[in-house]
Amino acid sequence: MEAISKLRDVCDYAIANIKVVDPENERIFPGCVGVEGGKIAFVEEGLPEFGDKTVYDGGGLHLSPGFVDIHVHLREPGYEHKETIHTGTVAAASGGFTSVACMPNTSPAIDNKSVVDFILRKAKLSGFAKVYPVAAATVGREGERLTEIGRLVSAGAVAVSDDGAPVSTAQMVRRVLEYASRFDIPLIEHCEDPSTSAGGVMNEGFYSTKLGLPSVPAFSEELCLARDLIVLNAVKSKLHVAHVSTRGAVNRIREAKENGLPVTAETAPHYISLEEKDLETYDTNFRVNPPLRSAEDREAIIEGLKDGTLDCIASDHAPHAQEEKQVEFEYAPPGMIGLETTFSVVLTHLVEPRHLALPQALALITYKAAQALGIPGGTLRKGDAADLVLFDPTVTWIVSSDGFYSKSRNSPYIGRKLSGRVLHTILDGTPVVPSEAAL
Repeated sequence: MEAISKLRDVCDYAIANIKVVDPENERIFPGCVGVEGGKIAFVEEGLPEFGDKTVYDGGGLHLSPGFVDIHVHLREPGYEHKETIHTGTVAAASGGFTSVACMPNTSPAIDNKSVVDFILRKAKLSGFAKVYPVAAATVGREGERLTEIGRLVSAGAVAVSDDGAPVSTAQMVRRVLEYASRFDIPLIEHCEDPSTSAGGVMNEGFYSTKLGLPSVPAFSEELCLARDLIVLNAVKSKLHVAHVSTRGAVNRIREAKENGLPVTAETAPHYISLEEKDLETYDTNFRVNPPLRSAEDREAIIEGLKDGTLDCIASDHAPHAQEEKQVEFEYAPPGMIGLETTFSVVLTHLVEPRHLALPQALALITYKAAQALGIPGGTLRKGDAADLVLFDPTVTWIVSSDGFYSKSRNSPYIGRKLSGRVLHTILDGTPVVPSEAAL
């Protein structure tokens, strides 16, 4: 068998000598995967007869479906100094993500068909990952007028959101949910009550007092969420809650699901791995919105992932230029990059402490993420697109800014040791990961 690094120009082939990780069926087994016409032809245990099919040696690596990230900021159009669709999708491929959903807080906002068309064209030209635009819920994300959701969906939008801020009023939430329900797409809501969070840069509590920084109470997230769930109970559309960060929000989502409301929710890697005390260094790379919370909140987030209250993990990849972050903490824009570290954070903080088994953890960044947004991907079924990832869960590495493919470097994990590394990413049967091993 030839080395897998020679796959690039091959159309139909099989990858053998691998450990197949099937998150959908919660299985890990030694086996092989066949690819034909850019799609999965078979997934088999052991080493069956291949006839004249070209077989490549997976070198004992683990193989899983390509990862799916439903909350990414690609910044283009308007903020190309932070990230572009090309650099963002290269970073996605480097981190094992074959599908990403990009948020609408661009300039102009993704609030009309031409911007959706632009994003899809640029993504196709780049060719490193599949991009699913999330359109603005209101024109300019200003909370005053509904966008033409039907036209946006026809153009290729898969959800609506005013991310970066919540939808402005309960009445507007109702209108968005009612309009979106006609097209069976979710409203992705950024839950924050502006009247209680204005000016805050970190979680309210002991550490905000110690550090002398203006704060955001946990109930800011819960107030907005409670409003939206009350509206959802009346409208019965689809609501997806973005970047859940508090224990109270987890409890409200759990109760809503028990009552049969059509709500799904995500959290981000930093809410399972970092806490408010990490801000003691005043490193602006730790400034995010919602802010890093308490140890108790972090534990509740992990419990919510374990019991299914939280459906998936999304990176909330939010690149900023270096000079934008090199200011006093209060003046730095919130956000951190995450596409290239999410997988390793999940392994380090969910799998290694045995909160979840490997297939269960990968489900959170594969098929469960895809299901939450109603997009394809994240499974190993015959006929699926051959979007695959080969990784080594046993290696450890020190995160370095020099190793990022993202245009920005604002990561709080720089200098930290993480476990697990993506080595090959395959999109529609073709290797795309920008590493020496795949060139």
